[in-house]
Amino acid sequence: MAETLSLALGLVSGLDPEFLSIVALSLRVSLTATCAAFLLAFPCAVLLATREFPGRVGALVLVNAFQGLPPVVVGLLLYLLLSRSGPLGFFGLLFTPGGMILAQAVLVFPLALALQHRMVQGVWNEFGDALKIDGAGFGVIVRTLLGMARVPLATVFLTCFGRAIAEVGAIMIVGGNIRGYTRSMTTAIALETSKGDLALAMALGMVLVGLTILASLAVLLLARATRDER
Repeated sequence: MAETLSLALGLVSGLDPEFLSIVALSLRVSLTATCAAFLLAFPCAVLLATREFPGRVGALVLVNAFQGLPPVVVGLLLYLLLSRSGPLGFFGLLFTPGGMILAQAVLVFPLALALQHRMVQGVWNEFGDALKIDGAGFGVIVRTLLGMARVPLATVFLTCFGRAIAEVGAIMIVGGNIRGYTRSMTTAIALETSKGDLALAMALGMVLVGLTILASLAVLLLARATRDER
């Protein structure tokens, strides 16, 4: 155990090229997926919070239910869609970083939408009447709410990023865990553990846990900043 830990620390501090490429790919995929899901979810969240329309309650039920989608099921569905015989096979995203980004974005989107909806609903209840009186259109409402809730939205973003970077099932299926191309921290940890290379798995685990702790700490600090502003 002590020897494995020593080797793991050496990989973390030694700037091993393969180790760095795995970490870099994980950050690129998770940040891109989180940004895409976050930006797509916000207008939908504003629509759900500020408009009454048929099926709205059902949509909210689905959004909250889909937060618990099993990653392996999402990965399987995307595999079928992105395979050569699938309807989206012409995009060529299967076993690529782009496919991994898509998988994580699909998983993160319901979480981003649900959290943003709750946040936007509170702001809308407080300031919605003023915006209605001013005759603000949907685009103006989106921009206004985005500016008024920067800190809570940053908290939502970090929460979604933490979910994305810790995901393994979907990106394992869609990405294929190809060395030097689609191998992320979570998929590499699973593979290296099964191979018995515990040093690399532990080193990647240290970085992953560190990133998760940093994201959680940032969420707490932002939440405290929000309370202080009030």
